[in-house]
Amino acid sequence: MQKLRPVYVIGVGWHPYQRASSTPYVALGLKAIREALADAGIAFMSVQSAYVATALLPMAAGRPMLRHLGASGLPITHIEDASASGSAAFRQACIEVGSGVSDIVLSVGVDKPTSLAWAIKHTGIDSLADDLIAPATHFALLAEEYAARNGASAADIAHVAAKNHRNGSLNPNAQRQKARSLEEILGGTPVSGSLTALQCCPVGEGAAAVIVASLEGMKRVGFPEGRAVRVIGSAGRSQKVYADNSRYDSQITAETARLAFDDAGVSPRDLHVVELHDAFAIEELEYLEAMGVCNDGAALHELKSGVFDIGGRCAVSTSGGLIAMGHPIGPTGLGQIGELAMQLRGEAGARQQPRAKIGLAHMVGLGSVCFVHILQRG
Repeated sequence: MQKLRPVYVIGVGWHPYQRASSTPYVALGLKAIREALADAGIAFMSVQSAYVATALLPMAAGRPMLRHLGASGLPITHIEDASASGSAAFRQACIEVGSGVSDIVLSVGVDKPTSLAWAIKHTGIDSLADDLIAPATHFALLAEEYAARNGASAADIAHVAAKNHRNGSLNPNAQRQKARSLEEILGGTPVSGSLTALQCCPVGEGAAAVIVASLEGMKRVGFPEGRAVRVIGSAGRSQKVYADNSRYDSQITAETARLAFDDAGVSPRDLHVVELHDAFAIEELEYLEAMGVCNDGAALHELKSGVFDIGGRCAVSTSGGLIAMGHPIGPTGLGQIGELAMQLRGEAGARQQPRAKIGLAHMVGLGSVCFVHILQRG
């Protein structure tokens, strides 16, 4: 982002994440977009381009949704990148504004749980193991390995979920809005290994929207610069062959985060708030260490010491994370950006991280792609 002109988040909005319902996806998406437009104080006709992130909806979902806002003729680009769809859409919107092609761009994510037909199962090329390895099992094995490596227990790792359910209880847009005790979490429905249902993200439906703008665009619509949040770093990578390929999620996270920190000119210890891909509780510990937010093997101790609580050195998943906020897939990465914007503006209410100035959003998509964005107030 440092090679491009400055890019700012000026509007954010959501349709609350929820269990599958009869609500049309168009209604989900429009609520988030209208909320983002109202947050930015602009009309839809000021938007010059749109990116629509989905993972589960049929093709070309954006046009039937955006037409209700006006036939402006703006270009619409659809993005699908599994769990990282929203993150990829946000990155493309930032690049378009940063490069000078447009001054005001909308990125919106919307999804309903209609299908989970992963392309890898339909390539026509046989695989020895892909049909036998479920995501929950992969992360349950990582949890066991992490516990053995660090002398931890299943109860220790469940503290991640306890924190995130507590944060989610403060978030009106979260799918799970109830604080949970450690006993409730450990005693929940078993999923795989030591992981229980309350340590795993719910996949429901919802929407999130983010509007980005250049300084010129902000001036044209009269947006107050003091309320803008700048995107200072952005990076995206896909999976390589790693020395320890059993932890490819952490390896790609470390690589992508390093690029984003270099781009932003800040260090992991400069962060005040982090939103990350905690589809399973163990991921938070793995990724915080991989990104350098804490030393290897130190995440669990710092978690239990309150370092990652709201009010701690670096608040992690103030939204509730995927575990409590929910994971409707297409919107998830954009919802993270919206949470960071609220935090950095000081508008997050009961879940506000004091004096938050720099935040990071991280998402992986099916383990094969990763995006990291860094935002700064002012």
